[in-house]
Amino acid sequence: MNETLPSREQAWKLLCEYTTKPGLRKHGLGVEGCMRAFARRAGENEELWGLTGLLHDFDYERWPDEENHPYRGIEILEQLGYPEIMRTAILGHAPYTGVARETALAKTLFAVDELSGFIVAVALIKPSKKLADVDVHGVRKRLKEKAFARGVSREDVYAGAEELGVPLDEHIEATISAMQAISAELGL
Repeated sequence: MNETLPSREQAWKLLCEYTTKPGLRKHGLGVEGCMRAFARRAGENEELWGLTGLLHDFDYERWPDEENHPYRGIEILEQLGYPEIMRTAILGHAPYTGVARETALAKTLFAVDELSGFIVAVALIKPSKKLADVDVHGVRKRLKEKAFARGVSREDVYAGAEELGVPLDEHIEATISAMQAISAELGL
């Protein structure tokens, strides 16, 4: 099987084929932006990392349950020839799959997925509704509020930073910065 990386345009088309909700598309874009920024910092393959972030939840709208997501998406990605390293990272971003996060790609995807969504939630309660007004202190404060962005797993946010081997504040700052760089694309 050919495991070359499809183009960004092909990946975006795939995301849009399976995901119609603007919020889920923006989540893919946000995670992509974070993954690209983290890849640049680590000297990794920015295209591979970015497309992994973009497509990590592309099947979620159709198959949001744990029995199907991300498994159905992985089947589709395999049929389309997406690389195994990408598919394994996507499997590992959902802790319930039991797939170990052994690569920097997999660890980073897990670390930025929940946190990027949380950062968007923090931005949306700002009067400006802008990522430019989000800071580490505000994110840390909201993480302590169980009722705020209830769907975001705090345990995954903390575990993500730990798996990357960086202090939580440093990880939050890097993720905020990555998202601020693509704020126009996210409409925030």
